[in-house]
Amino acid sequence: MRIVGGGGITTVGRLKRRSKMMIIHNSDSVGGLLFRRTLTLILFFAFVGVPSLYLYSAVYHPFDFHSSSNNLLTGSAFSYNINHSEDSDEVRLERVLKEASMGQRTVILTTLNEAWAAPGSIFDLFLESFRIGDNTSKLLNHLVIIALDQKAYSRCLAVHSHCFPLSTQGVDFSKEAYFMTPDYLKMMWRRIAFLLSVLEMGYNFIFTDADIMWFRDPFPRFYPDADFQIACDLFFGSSYDLQNRPNGGFNYVKSNNRTIEFYKFWYSSRDIHPGYHDQDVLNMIKFDPFIMEIGLKMRFLNTAYFGGFCESSKDLNQVCTMHANCCLGLDNKVHDLKIMLDDWRKFLSLPQTLKRSNQSAWRVPQNCSLASLHTNNLPMENVEEGVVVEIGDTQN
Repeated sequence: MRIVGGGGITTVGRLKRRSKMMIIHNSDSVGGLLFRRTLTLILFFAFVGVPSLYLYSAVYHPFDFHSSSNNLLTGSAFSYNINHSEDSDEVRLERVLKEASMGQRTVILTTLNEAWAAPGSIFDLFLESFRIGDNTSKLLNHLVIIALDQKAYSRCLAVHSHCFPLSTQGVDFSKEAYFMTPDYLKMMWRRIAFLLSVLEMGYNFIFTDADIMWFRDPFPRFYPDADFQIACDLFFGSSYDLQNRPNGGFNYVKSNNRTIEFYKFWYSSRDIHPGYHDQDVLNMIKFDPFIMEIGLKMRFLNTAYFGGFCESSKDLNQVCTMHANCCLGLDNKVHDLKIMLDDWRKFLSLPQTLKRSNQSAWRVPQNCSLASLHTNNLPMENVEEGVVVEIGDTQN
């Protein structure tokens, strides 16, 4: 646009550019002053404020300036951090599962606390069974130890390749959890929640208690069409019979929509049946119509192959696993499991003709009985109630 005047032609654009230059010039002057003052303050804080802040932190938070990432890897000074974000925990778990996975994203999982991780205790016997079992040592490459406390995690790192720390805020799982006590119940339900997360990540798993001795590769004995298959305290002859008494200490679960919905249902049922552990609740919900609605294929494993102290695998030529179930007290479990491993070694040393004769037999259980019950300073009526729940489930 042009404006015509008596002295010639002037453009609006030229006037605007001039006014902008004046504004910019003035702004530069003010801005430069502000910049110099700001820079002075920053330098002052850098030389005075930061050292003061570090000194304050060193006095009041003496460990905050030290990274614990190396400690996680070495286990030498492990800080059991319960404040990890869910995302970071998931990434770490995914890495461990991937490293341990065999074909078709399948892993073997067990949980471990300080009491069971001590040298010469359950954990050592558990690993030993894999080493001396028939075609089982290779399975150690696919075993992930879920450590429930700091010392269990450190011990795992010292002797095994695949370890994952699982913490629960406000709960100490390091000591022996006596049957049906509040800590025992929390530990059992924490396990179900964790296994649900593994299924949601797309991994199939065998979950095994660490007081189960592995003598043969169990995979040939699994049912190929089952979603969820579980060992039993008592087996009544049919893998489809819902009257079988399952034991949550050993199960093989495939990751799919059916099993994920089932584990969600199982975990949420703890609120409907408060005061019961996961195995009791499973015995209650296995008849629920919801199981059929979601199409879950559930099978029960024969104690001829997956036995225990409740009902042993009589034929050592067939046994895959043996569980120290129907047994209360850590010392009693360790005592009888050592005898069990010794029985297995003697069986392996026999000539083939004697092995096939099926003359070998377990010398256990011995110390695993009600007489060896640990009360842990609980009122006796509470302990007896807990015993009725477990033993009643295995003898009725």
